[in-house]
Amino acid sequence: MTSDSLPPSGIDRLLAIMAALRDRETGCPWDIEQTFATIAPYTLEEAHEVADAIERQAWGELKGELGDLLFQTVYHAQMAAEAGHFTFADVVATISDKMISRHPHVFGSESRDKSAEQQTRDWDAAKAAERGAARTLDGVAMALPALTRAVKLQNRAARVGFDWPSTDGVLDKLVEESREVVQARDTLTHEELTEEIGDLLFVMANLARHLKVDPEAALRAAAGKFTRRFARIEDWLAEAGKRPSDSDLAEMDALWNRAKAEDKTASPLRPSPD
Repeated sequence: MTSDSLPPSGIDRLLAIMAALRDRETGCPWDIEQTFATIAPYTLEEAHEVADAIERQAWGELKGELGDLLFQTVYHAQMAAEAGHFTFADVVATISDKMISRHPHVFGSESRDKSAEQQTRDWDAAKAAERGAARTLDGVAMALPALTRAVKLQNRAARVGFDWPSTDGVLDKLVEESREVVQARDTLTHEELTEEIGDLLFVMANLARHLKVDPEAALRAAAGKFTRRFARIEDWLAEAGKRPSDSDLAEMDALWNRAKAEDKTASPLRPSPD
């Protein structure tokens, strides 16, 4: 197949490209060898790259990142069609039917005169009805980032009343879990200590949820801030003809405080969170 023989544009062109890549006789050897399991990590990676472009407001990059993510859907659909499971058309029909079903206030007779919060509750109720007799926490994907999955699990439990009524209970639990980590660090096995750290992080995710903060976004921002400030430490050390390995903690800590002060005054419209 040549590029001239492909459909001229649109989703049909992309589907034809994918089919050609997977052709057992004339396709790409790498693409032919792939499976759902081997492609899944790339799917997650592309989703994160979309989120990263949005986080950075890199709108020029976002178009390409969304294309990469769309290609992942096409890839999985092609493999599913080859195995006789379903086709890309089935994927489109399924999501279209779901969107119509989940939005009776747009595509049905239900009133639109309700808040976004109420619409969210209605959406969750529709999902729960679709799950039927499934357990409350069923269906929360294992492959989600851990903090995101923690929040989703906590939200599910909260809908059936298993939740602290305010942040006071969460903060008390945070203190309790922190104390347990301190007590355990010298007495527990590494496996037990890992469990205690996990409990602490789970409570941190719950605190973020109660405060309506996305813990994944907060942690990404904190990691970005750390990266930015440590880069300034390296810059200043380089000006003195040194590397971090030539420095010590006291010097780097002083430079960190300098970078922190510089960060705070760099943009009064975007103060750096501490």
